[in-house]
Amino acid sequence: MRKTRIAVVISLAIAALSPVRTLAAISDPVKTKDGKVSGVTLGSGVRAFKGIPFAAPPVGDLRWKEPQPPARWEGVRKADTFGNVCVQPNAPKRVPNNVAVDLPDSPKQSEDCLYLNVWTSAKRADARQPVMFWIYGGAYTEGAGSSPHNDGEALAGKGVVLVTFNYRLGPFGFFSHPELTRESGRNASGNQALMDTIAALRWVQGNIAAFGGDPNNVTIFGQSAGAAMVGGLVGSPVVKGLFQRAIAQSGQWMGLGMAPMVPLARAEHPQRFRGGPPGAQAKAEEPPTDFPPLAELRGRSTEEISKTLRGSGMIIDGWIVPQDLSITYAQGKQNPVDVIVGSNKDEHLAMGGNVAFRDTLMWDMRLFAERQTAIGKHAYWYFFTHEPPVEPGARDLKATHAAEIPYVFETLSAPRSIPDTSSPRLAAASQKDRDMADMVSSYWVNFAKTGDPNGGKLPAWPVFKDPNQPPHILGEITECPNADVLNAYDERYKRMLATLTSAQK
Repeated sequence: MRKTRIAVVISLAIAALSPVRTLAAISDPVKTKDGKVSGVTLGSGVRAFKGIPFAAPPVGDLRWKEPQPPARWEGVRKADTFGNVCVQPNAPKRVPNNVAVDLPDSPKQSEDCLYLNVWTSAKRADARQPVMFWIYGGAYTEGAGSSPHNDGEALAGKGVVLVTFNYRLGPFGFFSHPELTRESGRNASGNQALMDTIAALRWVQGNIAAFGGDPNNVTIFGQSAGAAMVGGLVGSPVVKGLFQRAIAQSGQWMGLGMAPMVPLARAEHPQRFRGGPPGAQAKAEEPPTDFPPLAELRGRSTEEISKTLRGSGMIIDGWIVPQDLSITYAQGKQNPVDVIVGSNKDEHLAMGGNVAFRDTLMWDMRLFAERQTAIGKHAYWYFFTHEPPVEPGARDLKATHAAEIPYVFETLSAPRSIPDTSSPRLAAASQKDRDMADMVSSYWVNFAKTGDPNGGKLPAWPVFKDPNQPPHILGEITECPNADVLNAYDERYKRMLATLTSAQK
């Protein structure tokens, strides 16, 4: 462990010098390409537009297909209520529960779930405020754009247009099948969640200007599985031009560790690959598929699919992800975007307790910074060390996985997402925590505006240049694993990359 620069000055001065909050005054209703929507004005003056469809419901014959355009509507659509959330497991007895579906006011679940939400403080439609586009985490199996911890009011109040959305989850969002591959017209299947994300980003390109946003200044950001999807999108040729910057919080294209990506053949035939290496090929004498015919599966109920199928997570689908992204990034073929990347001090405490998990994830994020720097872009690497308060007697996971989210969104009073067990009540009442949230959110907003998180009297955050230098610390604890700890992972990765490259030839 080593001493590193202190990135936090817990003082009211930071709060006073953070990005200026403005009041919204765009016209209502707002005209989108599909019809007019009418939102609600919040107490801060920010306007919120909820439950806007960005694609047709992916039901019936559209189950597992690429999102199709939504139906246009006449008149004015009320956008004052969140849309359905995508199908996912309830967890009412878990601590914390699934905040996407288990709260008293959670939207209902449905396969008809492709809706997005917009928060804006723009005073006029031509304000061209930067856009921040959130991709939630949840192990590819849970989450929603309506979850309270990713509410967009505070960030919008700092001068960005904030967009959240829903993407399909589990066996609805990460399912491959040989028949899907054939009918796609691209010889690809799986990654429906990435398809949904791209559809929502394209909606932003066509509509966000009407909400005061700048479609040419879009920052995607996500945490955990959402951060892995950020890594997938930065590496994808399909999304070129849909965003200009990216923020990955505790995840990248390999997920939360170091491993090859799953190829399409393995996702299509999970049974015959069970127990084999990720790149293994199926035997010719094996049956053609591990799944029933596609028509039969599309005829099954939502409940049956949830009980009988599993999602594979993000894979090499042959289209959005045409090859293992470790190769793409090593070759410098990823999208040239500036990034903020980082992880948390106690990631491991909720993940089995092995500190190697924390160190590997920290190395993951450093690698992301290295790869973007190598193609001439700016990277900003952080290490979140702030320990949120916990209720007396509660399990203290310190700066664990997902602990930074309420500070990014300034939603300290919101129910926490898995696995964060900290106290919304105590954090919201703490000036130290409010100042921390103001600082972190200001860094994120500044980056979305200009590509540089620095501004005002925020503690200086240097651009990433040398992997042997420590990350920027977000918190009071100024120690982190040193370069020797992280460099030990480089040799393992070189061997893995050599194997992947050799297999591709």
